[in-house]
Amino acid sequence: MYRDPDIADDIRQDMLAWRRDIHAVPETAFEEHRTAGIVAQALGLMDIEVQRGLATTGVVGTLRNGDGPSIALRADLDALNMQELGKAAHASTCAGKMHACGHDGHTAMLLGAAAHLSRNRDAFRGTVHFVFQPAEENEGGGRVMVEEGLFDQFPADAVYGMHNFPQLPRGKFAIRAGTMTAFLDNFEIVITGKGAHGAQPHHGIDSVVVSAHLITALQTIASRRTDPTDSVVVSITQIHGGDTWNVLPESVVLRGTIRTLNPAVRDRTQTAMRQICEGVGTTHEARIAIDYRPGYPGVVNTPAETDAAIAAAAQLVGADNVKTDIKPAMGSEDFAFMLEKRPGAYIGIGAGESAEDPPLHNPYYDFNDRILPLGAAYWVALVAQQLPAR
Repeated sequence: MYRDPDIADDIRQDMLAWRRDIHAVPETAFEEHRTAGIVAQALGLMDIEVQRGLATTGVVGTLRNGDGPSIALRADLDALNMQELGKAAHASTCAGKMHACGHDGHTAMLLGAAAHLSRNRDAFRGTVHFVFQPAEENEGGGRVMVEEGLFDQFPADAVYGMHNFPQLPRGKFAIRAGTMTAFLDNFEIVITGKGAHGAQPHHGIDSVVVSAHLITALQTIASRRTDPTDSVVVSITQIHGGDTWNVLPESVVLRGTIRTLNPAVRDRTQTAMRQICEGVGTTHEARIAIDYRPGYPGVVNTPAETDAAIAAAAQLVGADNVKTDIKPAMGSEDFAFMLEKRPGAYIGIGAGESAEDPPLHNPYYDFNDRILPLGAAYWVALVAQQLPAR
């Protein structure tokens, strides 16, 4: 079952215009000034209370209709530091920046829901906070909003998020109770040996060779030190060292990321990394310093709010089109910081048209505009369910 969402034609056109305008001028972490201005202006024209400035470029719109519960709905504003290769008319006009994750679409869908609800205030009773968050990609804008008093200034009984899934067919939703996305940590390792002539390696301590041994040893965390039924990914994503052909460099820098699905495995992985660095350093008489940088917690959906999200989605597309037991994703999401403070749920909305659709974070990715009305309708259905009119 699938029915066309009850979203007015002019709101549909506005969502399309907002989405493509934001896509054409992408802004990255804590620099989303133009994007925030578009959001704030649109909310103001809807006669919705607007506050700007949380986490520098965050925007919160508040819509009230009498006494009752309150909920927060969150979308993200930022783009990525990467070059767009697609040739759409609305392609990025900013070199080295693009909306490769669909946050432009997330913003447009939440604005569309706000527009619909502002016209139909008798359809709910209570308070809706529309949270437009900056800096989801890598910089933790969600954490900053929480630290700066998001839920103190805008009390909410629950908070909900949504993300487009290009590999899930359009017309479907996907969610799970409990851990939905991975815990994210990053690290930098500096290996300091002893520089020497490349023709006389016995006079030095070869930091490049040490780095090779260390990289291999770190992979044993997943293969030999973690229960196979648990999940951990240790990825070295950068190697920096050396300046010329015939010199063994004094140092090599490794950087990378770690993904886990529960706090205990996360803690054990950090301990193992430190032990391995110490052991490899001792073996090769090199100094190895690790800077372990805890990042995003996992997105953990609470049971009641997960059921609420499932019910809202099923109302639109039918229960058979809502997958409720998907595997946790090893990607990460800073919506997790909001879920640490309030119960809530994070759902995926299908955006796929074919198996060849570019995935997220791909230079040819473009948000599927055909899901804009369905995404807005999901928010509307969730509000009607959680804040029922009396």
